Amino acid sequence: MCPEILTAPISTTLRAAVTFLLREVHVTGENLPGVLRRRPRLLTKCVDKHLRPTLYFLQSSIGIEDVSKCASLLSCSVETKFIPRLDYFQRIGFSRRDAKVMFRRFPSLFCYSIEENLEPKFDYFVVEMGREMMELNVFPQYFSFSLEKRIKPRHMMCVEKGVCLSLPVMLKSHESRFRDRLEVCCCSSMPVRQSPFWYCTKFDHNVT
Repeated sequence: MCPEILTAPISTTLRAAVTFLLREVHVTGENLPGVLRRRPRLLTKCVDKHLRPTLYFLQSSIGIEDVSKCASLLSCSVETKFIPRLDYFQRIGFSRRDAKVMFRRFPSLFCYSIEENLEPKFDYFVVEMGREMMELNVFPQYFSFSLEKRIKPRHMMCVEKGVCLSLPVMLKSHESRFRDRLEVCCCSSMPVRQSPFWYCTKFDHNVT
């Protein structure tokens, strides 16, 4: 995954990166091996020129308090990875503040391709699903689900049943649980609201 590790200086690069992750990012000794297995490139990055500035950006600009939970992001470039994605969400209608809230709630959003992931899923969300953008602000994890294998088929099932489920209920539930909740809504004559993340609303097919 990262052959450069074999030639990286031990004291000035490898040891410095590990010390930084433990002392400044507060990755625990128990979690450190897992972090490095997922993103070994962290070991090859310069602490002063790359890792520390990226840490400060995630903490001060985005507002992520515990970066240890998304330490793999520290190997990414602020200029070529983070900023373009923040700019993209502003272009499609989110304020800078709302965009930062989304990334703070779901830091992995920084890892998704704009062209291959964010754009097609956002287009489907707006054009085909016709839903409110605020739902994405509350549940940015929407972008982590497969468009073809999860989002489209479940949305179509909801349309066929004349039901609108919240994004978390529609996408996070296992198949059997999803179908059970769909049936609950179908059997209910009134909108069901148990929490902000679990609601269903019946469509009126006679309204165009």
